[in-house]
Amino acid sequence: MSLRKSHELHQRRFSRNLGVGLTLAAFIVIIFGLTIVKVSGTDFGMATHEVQN
Repeated sequence: MSLRKSHELHQRRFSRNLGVGLTLAAFIVIIFGLTIVKVSGTDFGMATHEVQN
């Protein structure tokens, strides 16, 4: 339990830090997703090669 009342400046800093944190988390998720797609992506050229056989 807080002994002092939270200052208005702390509330603004918290909301700014929360925004920056969520933006950073979204960026990390996007980069991770792109990495997974690139590593586990299928080669679309193989599908046409299989049809010709």
